[in-house]
Amino acid sequence: MAAKRLPEEADNESGRREGKRIRSLPSFTMSSNDMSMHELFDRVIRQAMAANCIQNLCLALEPVVRRVVQEEVERGLVRRACLLQRSPQLLIEEANPSCGLQLIFKKPPSRSVFTENRIEDEDGYPLEILLVDTATGKKPITALSSSIKVELVVLDGDFACDDSDSWTKVDFNRQIVKERTGRRPLLTGDIALTLKDGETSIDELKFTDNSSWIRSGHFRIGARVSSGSLNGFDIREAATSRIAVKDHRGEAYKKNYPPALGDDVWRLEKIGKDGAFHRKLLAENIKTVQDFLKLSVIDSSQLRKILGMPDRNWEVAINHAKTCPLGDKLYIYQCPRYAIILSPICEVVNIEVDGVSWAFQELSIPVRATVQELVREAYNCWDRLEEISVPPQVGPVNQVAIEPAYQIEGFLEVDLIQNDVQMELYNWPPAV
Repeated sequence: MAAKRLPEEADNESGRREGKRIRSLPSFTMSSNDMSMHELFDRVIRQAMAANCIQNLCLALEPVVRRVVQEEVERGLVRRACLLQRSPQLLIEEANPSCGLQLIFKKPPSRSVFTENRIEDEDGYPLEILLVDTATGKKPITALSSSIKVELVVLDGDFACDDSDSWTKVDFNRQIVKERTGRRPLLTGDIALTLKDGETSIDELKFTDNSSWIRSGHFRIGARVSSGSLNGFDIREAATSRIAVKDHRGEAYKKNYPPALGDDVWRLEKIGKDGAFHRKLLAENIKTVQDFLKLSVIDSSQLRKILGMPDRNWEVAINHAKTCPLGDKLYIYQCPRYAIILSPICEVVNIEVDGVSWAFQELSIPVRATVQELVREAYNCWDRLEEISVPPQVGPVNQVAIEPAYQIEGFLEVDLIQNDVQMELYNWPPAV
């Protein structure tokens, strides 16, 4: 049992408690003996203001800190989500490393095509897919034991596969374009293929929709190995160049590159079907590209006057027309003393005077004037000219004549490529 404390001890204990309470008061009470009342009051006010400012600052910073923390957390979650999405594919690629093989299209497709028309390469042949070694660009020396099944897909024209080899399988798949809602699949025909000896031909392939509804305005055709076709190998996909796909309803108005002699004249650039220029030409009986070129040789100023188009449009139209292949036909206009051999567009290829062949620049001025009149006569009675074929050793008419050309008052005569070719024409046909 505890002993009862004496009164003196109780007084000492209460004194110690009072001392503790005094020390717990603010610091200004401890130095109150050394300060005046004014200084003490000033110090109290400053401490109160400082405490209030800190509290206000904390209150102001709290929402800012909360927002920053929230944004950083959200950004971190997005990065984690992307990593989770890519991780399975990356793991597959690490487990199945590339075997150094790639699919390629042998030749690029036509730059533009109409819907429901067969897709061909730039030379007009079916597209071909090859399996090549990425190191050499040639067929692999050792063939794979199992057959390779390939599927074709439509890619966005903006897929950056031309200038970069860094795209992955994931990048390729992300660029696949699906058909619009309620429409047929974008590609029809031979979209599932099998490589035989590392190659295959796409005999039938068509677009069913135009490419104007996507931002790039172009499609690409992609080729990839079908899922499960080759376990343990990763063969790189193939992608064509950009293709502008137009609605087949506009095919009736398309321009031809290059145009043919027998094409309607509105197939030329800057001359629209049933447009003002087309109607002007028809009124002058200029119906075909050949008619257009013949008059441009005989009297280009008259042709320009008929059209009445701006200089820039004229240059585009005439340059397009000049890409026309001339074929292997020549035309003879005969009259007393003269025989003139003309190209299909009324260019003078050779002249015979009294059975002797002459180059145009060798003729005297009076004879040149006579030839000029004869060429105009030949132009006006073109349907009655004798048609002959160019000898095989001479080649197409486009290869017979080259620049520079001699033109006298609108009539054109051109040098020949070689003397032996010129002699072939001078001595032919013998009956002339």
